[in-house]
Amino acid sequence: MDVLDHRNLDSLLQALRERGYRLAGPTVKEGAIVYEEIFGAADLPTGWTDEQDGGHYRLLRRDDEALFGYAVGPQSWKRNLHPPVIRTLTTRRNGKTGEIQVVTEPVDESAERWAFIGVRSCDLHAIAKLDRVFLGGRFVNPAYEARRGNIFVVAVNCGVAGGTCFCVSMDTGPRATFGYDIALTEVLDGEPHFLVEAATEGGREVVATLETRQASADEIEAGEQVVERTAESMGRRLETEGLPGLLAASREHPRWDEVADRCLTCGNCTMVCPTCFCTTVEDVTDLGGEEAERWQKWDSCFTLDFTNLHGGGVRVSPRSRYRQWLTHKLGTWHDQFGESGCVGCGRCITWCPVGIDITEEAEAIRADA
Repeated sequence: MDVLDHRNLDSLLQALRERGYRLAGPTVKEGAIVYEEIFGAADLPTGWTDEQDGGHYRLLRRDDEALFGYAVGPQSWKRNLHPPVIRTLTTRRNGKTGEIQVVTEPVDESAERWAFIGVRSCDLHAIAKLDRVFLGGRFVNPAYEARRGNIFVVAVNCGVAGGTCFCVSMDTGPRATFGYDIALTEVLDGEPHFLVEAATEGGREVVATLETRQASADEIEAGEQVVERTAESMGRRLETEGLPGLLAASREHPRWDEVADRCLTCGNCTMVCPTCFCTTVEDVTDLGGEEAERWQKWDSCFTLDFTNLHGGGVRVSPRSRYRQWLTHKLGTWHDQFGESGCVGCGRCITWCPVGIDITEEAEAIRADA
C-alpha cells in the first residue's frame, strides 16, 4: 500500500487525463453533491459534508479540507452507464417513393473513456448488480456493454456515514473490496494524505507514475480506523435474515395501507436508487410525418401506466405499487439474481419527499410476523 500526499491528488487525475480518460466525479451544484465532468481536484467538494435523514438533505461546511468528507448524493453511477434517455432508432420516409427506412442507432464501440472518481463501495455493488441485469443473461444490452467496457474506477473508502446509510447491514460497505482499479482512503489525522491501493494492471501502471511512498504500519492502521469508525456510525440498520420469505408471506399486511396513506407515488425512490433499471419506450413523430424516433427512458413501478395492459393497469393503488417496489428490492430480487437488490445507500430514504424509510417499513412487518 502506498501513500499519496493530499495535495498531490491532482497528479492522479492528470495521469488519467493523459491516458485519454475524461473525468466524472463529485462536485457541488445546486445545493447538492452530484457527479459531473471534472477537470481537477479544484472541482471536488473540498470542505463540504452532508446532513441526511428521511426527506432531508443539506450541505454543511466541515472544519477541515476533506475532499471526500460526505456520504452519497442524489445521483449514482447508473446515470453514466444506463442513461435516463437513449434514442434507439429512427425511421424516415422517402419523399419520392414513400418507402419507410428504419435506421437502427448504432452502438458506439469506441465510446468515450471515462474515469469515475470517488466511487463508494455501495455503488460498486450497485454497478455489479446492473452488470448482472444487462450483461449476465442470454440477452446482453449492447449500449450498456459499450459504456461499461470503457471506464476506469477510482474508489474511495467511506470516511463518513450518512444519516440514512445502512451498507453494513447489506454487507456492501463501507470498504471497497472489488470492482475498482484504484482505491483511496482519505486520512485527515496529522498530515492529510491518501492510502492508495491498486487492484488491476491499469491501476498499478497509473500509480507507478505518481510521487508516492510505501505506507508505514501506523499509517495503514490509521486507514483501517477511518473505515471502522464509519462502519460503527451507520445512520440506519436492516435485519435481512429471512426477509424475502417474510415479505412473501405478508402481502396482506396492514402496514401496506399505512405506508400508502403517506406515499405520493412520485417515483423519487426509484430515480435515485442505484439498482432500479426499469425503462419504457416512447415514439415521437415530427409534425410533417416524415421522421419518427424511438426513445428509451427510465420508468418506475410507481407510475400508473407502468403495468398498463389492454384492460387497464394491474397495480392501480399506491398500496400495491409500494408493496411491489419494496418486496422486489428486498425479496424477489433474490429469486431473479440470487441476492438483494438493495445496497444500503439510503438514497430512497433521504430523497423521499415524505421521508418513508425502507428499513422502518421492513422492520414494522417483521415486528408483527
